[in-house]
Amino acid sequence: MMEIAYQPRIDSEIESLVERINPPRVCIDNDTDPECTLVKVDSANKYGILLDMVQVLADLDLVISKSYISSDGEWFMDVFHVTDQLGNKLTDRSLILYIQQAICSSRTGGITKEMQSNLKREVQQRHVSTEHTAFEITGIDRPGLLSEISAVLSDIGCHVTAAVAWTHHERAAMVIYLEDGFHGGPIIDPIRKAQVKDHLDTVMEAHHRVGDESRVVVSVVEAKGGPVGWAHTERRLHELMFAEGDFENCFGCDCFIGDRCDALWRGRCERIHVAIEACNGYSMVNVKCRDRPKLLFDTVCALKELQFVVFHAVAGAKGSTAEQEYFIRKKNGCTLETEGQRERLRHCLVAAIARRASSGLKLEVRTENKMGLLSDVTRVVRENGLSITRAEMSTQGDLAVGSFYVTDVNGGETDATASAVEAVVRELGGAVVTAVKAFGMVSTRLGSSSVDVERDRAKLSIGRLVWSKLERLSTSIRSL
Repeated sequence: MMEIAYQPRIDSEIESLVERINPPRVCIDNDTDPECTLVKVDSANKYGILLDMVQVLADLDLVISKSYISSDGEWFMDVFHVTDQLGNKLTDRSLILYIQQAICSSRTGGITKEMQSNLKREVQQRHVSTEHTAFEITGIDRPGLLSEISAVLSDIGCHVTAAVAWTHHERAAMVIYLEDGFHGGPIIDPIRKAQVKDHLDTVMEAHHRVGDESRVVVSVVEAKGGPVGWAHTERRLHELMFAEGDFENCFGCDCFIGDRCDALWRGRCERIHVAIEACNGYSMVNVKCRDRPKLLFDTVCALKELQFVVFHAVAGAKGSTAEQEYFIRKKNGCTLETEGQRERLRHCLVAAIARRASSGLKLEVRTENKMGLLSDVTRVVRENGLSITRAEMSTQGDLAVGSFYVTDVNGGETDATASAVEAVVRELGGAVVTAVKAFGMVSTRLGSSSVDVERDRAKLSIGRLVWSKLERLSTSIRSL
């Protein structure tokens, strides 16, 4: 007689029973702290839930001044001290409701369009839906790379609806969202997708050094996850830069005296400090660096990417210096046993923090949405001898908003850099452009242009027009 083996059928509904019985409880407390709003969350524990919660707060551009995290066992209890960008408590009822709904929905499928529509304020476009086609680009960084890419896309009739580009350690990663400039809507035709990919491949390989082991990757990505197909752009950029190996030989500061760097606490050390040691069955990670927006998101994202679980953590800032302490283990329960493992984690954390560090001058652009806008802005920046280290642009109907961090071609900032930025502000006609000097949490406005004044003054010289035509011609020749 044949022996029949029976295996239990595990229903997905049963698997989520604990979560349904114990959904996250989100309490918004404006009474306990006189200066901050406390966001208190407790629920059944789940791998990755910490990053999801921090992501909700980061996407709203809220400032997390302190956080206390405890998730040992099957339950977690986290507290975040938050304010808006002006240092005010959160009093908008629609914002409070959105935070409560978004944190709960992060476990059950993502943020819906209905939730966003009920929020009576603008949300930064960290997610882009399947209404657009996303292209991921990674490779060796070089001055003018974003300008070349955007020029090619404009030439072949692609409209950039959103773009985010990071550079770090001679590597570049971009996520660019496109729609068909001829017919509108996403680029669906496989032949058309292949054509766009071929042109981007040509640009990336044009200056690829012989014998360089860095990968050149241009891939078409279909947005996944969530009820409306949203993918989180900044998390993906961390993954792309990590895959590109930008953390290799990425050293932090080693000028500790005892357990501290005196220069850091006096505000003179700009480097990132990461110390790792064993502590009562955990690996204890201590991070000290200049405070800045989204610092907590970037470090937690790096730990998640490396398959670490955060059991306990405390994060806060003293003046301009931030300090974070994590008690972690690998997802399989192991701690960091060797110096090689600890060194790799140090490099990865330093890289994750440095990718978004604000260097150079920041150009804030607000103008009418039009075909080839990104190409026009990046071309003007390039023609004035500046290099873009980080960029973010999004479109909302007839309006386009972007921010571009620029330096000289050597990655520095001189008086000539400031003069070049002033020239860029003058030449971007028909746009509201603001130049800001960013340093940590401090921004100083250097100058701005109004739409009416700059529209009359933004006439390119014949030399610049010829240069523009030659640049487009050379790009077309390379793509043949």
